[in-house]
Amino acid sequence: MFDFSPVGIVVAVVGILFVTLIGWRLLPEKRTQRNVRDELQNLDGYIAELQVPDKSDLVDQRLRDLYTRADENDVAILGLIRNGRRLPGSARNEQLRVKDLLIIEGGVEAMDSFIGAMGLKHSGAERHGGLVSETLTLIEAVVPIGAKIEKRSAMEIRLAYRQGVTLLGVSRQGRPFRERVRKLRIRAGDILLLLGPEERMQEVVDWLGCLPLADRGLRLIQRHKSWAAISVFAAAILLASLGVFYLPVVLAMTAVLYVLYGLVPLSQLYKCVEWPVILLLGSLIPIGTALETTGGTDLIAGLIIDLTERLTEGLPVIALLMTVTMTLSNILNNVATTLIAAPIAIRVANHFDASPDPFLMAVAIAASCAFLTPIGHKNNTIIMGPGGYRFGDYWRIGLPLEILVVLVSLPMILYFWPLYA
Repeated sequence: MFDFSPVGIVVAVVGILFVTLIGWRLLPEKRTQRNVRDELQNLDGYIAELQVPDKSDLVDQRLRDLYTRADENDVAILGLIRNGRRLPGSARNEQLRVKDLLIIEGGVEAMDSFIGAMGLKHSGAERHGGLVSETLTLIEAVVPIGAKIEKRSAMEIRLAYRQGVTLLGVSRQGRPFRERVRKLRIRAGDILLLLGPEERMQEVVDWLGCLPLADRGLRLIQRHKSWAAISVFAAAILLASLGVFYLPVVLAMTAVLYVLYGLVPLSQLYKCVEWPVILLLGSLIPIGTALETTGGTDLIAGLIIDLTERLTEGLPVIALLMTVTMTLSNILNNVATTLIAAPIAIRVANHFDASPDPFLMAVAIAASCAFLTPIGHKNNTIIMGPGGYRFGDYWRIGLPLEILVVLVSLPMILYFWPLYA
């Protein structure tokens, strides 16, 4: 079970040192100057909609007349929505009417101050009896790839009607958008500002398929059972390490015990399963079988061998195999990549009459090191929004990091798993 540890620990330490000492310098300066922790706490940079209520003193005033008060309260007015349609440009010369929606950008405290000063209200917050309430809470959540709300809007999934939660604002890496907040199609990496009942917010965030970024006062359920959960999981790892049970079997038993002892509600059991990954793997298994039976695996293995036939045996072949695997892993799921690359690694090893262990270990390491894209791994997606990163930023630090992984792991693999045992 811990066969990966010798190489994995070395690669992890070298990677951490690289990111700490050098990697962060490769990021764009305007992004490295950001204090992400403070931004998450202050919830700055959200775009929200404020409604002009009945009998407001703002009626018949021009939008430009509000700019001074907006600057004083540290918010920016981006535009105006009337009758469900955003008016062209900034609409600065438009006279305000009842039910008009002002599009503003700013932090929650700044917006609340501006609302109080101008007599406005959050669009949609009226269903909760106002923004300030002892039973309500604000929470922000990042949208990962595959989330239920990804590529859909709050209106499409009927968030307010089904869950009683209002989408107050959306942060999209500092970029403005022209769609209504509730009609905006959410993308992976967006940060959502949600308002709703405190006791249901975690459930709603799970329902959306999102991940909460910061603790906003939510109470952790079943805290008294935490040690039971830790003990069961630790026992499972110990039994697998001692060889008493096969790892997949003991982890399945652990999941069953979690349900039986109420550590995981039965209602959430279905949601906890990564069905897209299971379907993907189920689809790729016959594809991998087809590659073997039709000679596809031999063909790809042959190409790798042809590219390295004039070089010294072993090391260049494993290096090329790692490069191909890393490239696939930046596009596909890492497990799916392993299903495709592992049979190829075995065929290449058989061609050189070498042990398959170093080749398979090279595939395992390479498939887990996808740093070039925000879709290579969920961790890459999670940090995209809070860090304000763009697609191209991943290459800046990801490419040298992947090269470093290859250079470090190759000698370690050959040291612990010789080609010819």
